[in-house]
Amino acid sequence: MPAVTGSSRGRRGRRAVAEMNMVPFIDVMLVLLIIFMVSAPLVAPSLVNLPSAGQARNMPGHVAEVILKANGDLALRVDGRKATAYGTLPELMDAVRDLQANDTEDKSTPVVISADKSVRYEQVMDIMRQLHQGQIQRIGLAVQPGR
Repeated sequence: MPAVTGSSRGRRGRRAVAEMNMVPFIDVMLVLLIIFMVSAPLVAPSLVNLPSAGQARNMPGHVAEVILKANGDLALRVDGRKATAYGTLPELMDAVRDLQANDTEDKSTPVVISADKSVRYEQVMDIMRQLHQGQIQRIGLAVQPGR
């Protein structure tokens, strides 16, 4: 019989490791974490500069205020007097056009839109757009000073 040299155990004892080595992954993540922690205070956050609402130097003598209530009702107040309710926007636009046509000073009474804070912004912009398309001059938005 031939002599057996060597054992077959050496070949079977070495198997490929099927586990994922997580140590390099953790090292890379810790280095990235340190880099972001050091660089975060150095990056200036982007600030949005919003316009502030102040008082005009010369307040116009004649002002028309379009009021949009929370329930969608429209009204027109002229020079701070009692507001007159209007059912539709075209009726209100006709009243504003008449007001601007009857203005004896400069034929362009400023129109300010005042809306309840629960009214959607789209509705306010829609009214502003329709007033502009209806040839209404000098349209603005009312704000609360100091807020």
